[in-house]
Amino acid sequence: MLQIKEENGFSYLEAGEGEPLVLLHGLLGALSNWESVVNGFSSRYKILIPVLPIFTLPVREVGLEKLTDFLEAFLQHKNITELNLMGNSLGGHIALIYTLRNQSSVKRLILTGSSGLFENSMGGSYPKRGSYEYVKERVAYTFYDSNTATEELVEDVFETTKSIPKCLKIVAIAKSAQRHNMANDISNIHVPTLLIWGLNDTITPPMVAHEFNRLLPNSTLRFIDECCHAPMMERPEKFNAILHEFLQRPLST
Repeated sequence: MLQIKEENGFSYLEAGEGEPLVLLHGLLGALSNWESVVNGFSSRYKILIPVLPIFTLPVREVGLEKLTDFLEAFLQHKNITELNLMGNSLGGHIALIYTLRNQSSVKRLILTGSSGLFENSMGGSYPKRGSYEYVKERVAYTFYDSNTATEELVEDVFETTKSIPKCLKIVAIAKSAQRHNMANDISNIHVPTLLIWGLNDTITPPMVAHEFNRLLPNSTLRFIDECCHAPMMERPEKFNAILHEFLQRPLST
């Protein structure tokens, strides 16, 4: 069982040794979302999963730029200057901004269900406080198979949305993401990029993946069928196989 480390104001999971592989969770995601990747790759990579300070930043500071500042500070603290960077949903958006700022540091970029061009936030609406059934429905909406939305997962999201300050920050992040459309910027990213997308994604639909693929000059797009917004959770074996093949590709010199 991996334990969260607390160090210099950072909370994170760390596993394995080798080339760094940094994983970024989504807005309502948890570190456990990456469990299958940790299990599949920690024998060959140093995996780091920082807890993004979505709910600990002051509400006036909540936004993608501040979250990217946090990622830069975390990697500087860990003395990581070259890395493979992967993000799901909001985490993908932050990964894109970080890569634009630090392109020489990113060896490979992996995006799965990433925001940055378009996203149907929370299935089309902001979270409703106090409604367990609503939260259950919205969490299930992010998966092809609604059974993937376990009681534990639904309860975690429900507890988050019961808090007025946290709800305000969810709304602030959603607005920040909508403002920070990256269509005009990402053609400047030349890092080898893998797009792993659920063919049945309802939040960042397949058209979004195709648009990322069109705009990112060095990208590869792979779809996973019967899969929605979190492929690493719903189709872990297929996801890991696609990721493994990409990570094994030699980098062009």
